Amino acid sequence: MTLISIVIALVIEQLHALPVQGAVRAPLARMAALLEDKFNDGGRRHGAIAWGLGVALPAALLALAHGLLGYFQPLLAFLLGIGVLYLTMGFRQFSHFFTDIHLALRLGEVDQARQTLAQWRGCAGDRLTTGEIARLAIEQALLASHRHVFAPLLWFAVLGPAGALLYRLAQSFDEFWGRRGEAEFGEFGQFAHQAFTLIDWLPLRVTAAAFAVVGDFEDAVHCWRNQADLWPDGGSGILLASGAGALGVRLGMPVHDVIQDTGDVSDRPELGLGEDADPDFMQSTIGLVWRSLVLGLAVLALIWISSWVGS
Repeated sequence: MTLISIVIALVIEQLHALPVQGAVRAPLARMAALLEDKFNDGGRRHGAIAWGLGVALPAALLALAHGLLGYFQPLLAFLLGIGVLYLTMGFRQFSHFFTDIHLALRLGEVDQARQTLAQWRGCAGDRLTTGEIARLAIEQALLASHRHVFAPLLWFAVLGPAGALLYRLAQSFDEFWGRRGEAEFGEFGQFAHQAFTLIDWLPLRVTAAAFAVVGDFEDAVHCWRNQADLWPDGGSGILLASGAGALGVRLGMPVHDVIQDTGDVSDRPELGLGEDADPDFMQSTIGLVWRSLVLGLAVLALIWISSWVGS
């Protein structure tokens, strides 16, 4: 049933994209703000309590509800799983940005591509070159495909709907709390960041391995082993290094400052091997992500067939 639920959720999401901002992010942002207001005293301990209420408790309640429905009403449990997947994963949550940037670069509309990338990343980049735009868009697509597709699907396969919800809530609360460095915020977000790092440890490596298997395996493994630790965020470095090696493209590297938009060049380590990023590699990125998804579904199908034959 897990495989069937995933396929149905993917089809529904392709046919009718979820309005993510209004249906998912806005309610989560309000819940995070409420918990922060009630619990934030600048300490890590209260941050852990708030994380438990905002992330662990909803996932536990969903696990209980799904288990009870599975025992008394299996069809409702099946539908609940599809609904949770639809809310927690999906290509359409990010693919329109990537597609619009790709099309704008193909048409030579560099300013439009810069604006779309800035909207996607949440920071300006009015001095980015065409190659830098393509490079940053590929990086963002690889990360987004992991966070919005592969990681939720993996936890759904392992823990059911509660696993997908746990990942999405943990990832969202890491964005809301874990990456904030204001002095008045204190250590409140440390637990959220550490918890998400732990929850994302296995999915990151599974996604990176999938990129390697469906792409250039030798280069992907080489880049993973030798370049990932150079990236400021080690987890993202694994994913980007493997993806760059699998595609045969160079990612990372200095770009015109997209944070301050000063015209300065921000220093970033080089990831990958081969040629500089361009719109052709953006098309290759789409293929890499879809092949990785097909690989994951094929593995689930083999597991289902082997369990069916064994029974």
